[in-house]
Amino acid sequence: MSTPEAPQPFPGGEHHPGESVRHTRAKGEPRFPDGPKADPAGSHFERRIRSFQPRRSRVTAGQADALQRLWAKWGLDIDGHAVDLAELFGDDRPVVLEIGFGMGEATAQMAAADPGTGILAVDVHTPGQGNLLNLADRTGLTNVRVANGDAIILLREMLPADSLDGLRVYFPDPWPKKRHHKRRLIQPEFLDLAATRLKPGATVHCATDWEPYAEQMLEVLTAHPHFENTRADGGFAPRPDFRPLTRFEGQGLDKGHVVNDLLFRRVQHRVRPGDR
Repeated sequence: MSTPEAPQPFPGGEHHPGESVRHTRAKGEPRFPDGPKADPAGSHFERRIRSFQPRRSRVTAGQADALQRLWAKWGLDIDGHAVDLAELFGDDRPVVLEIGFGMGEATAQMAAADPGTGILAVDVHTPGQGNLLNLADRTGLTNVRVANGDAIILLREMLPADSLDGLRVYFPDPWPKKRHHKRRLIQPEFLDLAATRLKPGATVHCATDWEPYAEQMLEVLTAHPHFENTRADGGFAPRPDFRPLTRFEGQGLDKGHVVNDLLFRRVQHRVRPGDR
């Protein structure tokens, strides 16, 4: 593990770890000149219902320092340009895509427990991006890459076919209001796209504490021809040991929430008559 560089002072005075970074930027000045872009796929704007909403939150000095120092090394802006995963990770290790990682604590734990697997973690929450980079740096992880932007563009335009060994979607926004259900990520169209990027045998692992969404996930995944439930009874799976119990999840369990895990497998490509 390399020795971290000393944090550089921020405009407006000295900051200490844990403090929020607030300073006035000139119009057009990027928030983090050497970090993630504010709108990496701006040229790919399209009228499409999105499953996420970018959130503006305060960034601590430690998170900002990590974004500035480590983005060029471990960050990826989702800009629509093709990415070579072997080049991104420095070898041909198996790679799992995680969509939405919050503050990154669970992602870092999973990466530490399985250093032979690369985790490409996607989110649009800047404090979480900085926090995960900081955790990886402090604990000597080399198998985490942090992607900034829309996971749909990453899957559709940047990753080649059969390139992923797994997909993880933990506690996505449930969009509880009926009129917003169309914004939920786990939909047939999303699975159509994901199936083209997952290798046969790859695992799709979802978890949610919103029971109506869990039921929809189970229904949609079960009906999809390219996925099969790893559970013989066709139901939900117990939380596997490799998925850490997050602080958020623990708080929900204390309140009586039910957390459901779903573990599905990408089936072998079916060869249609005449394709041989």
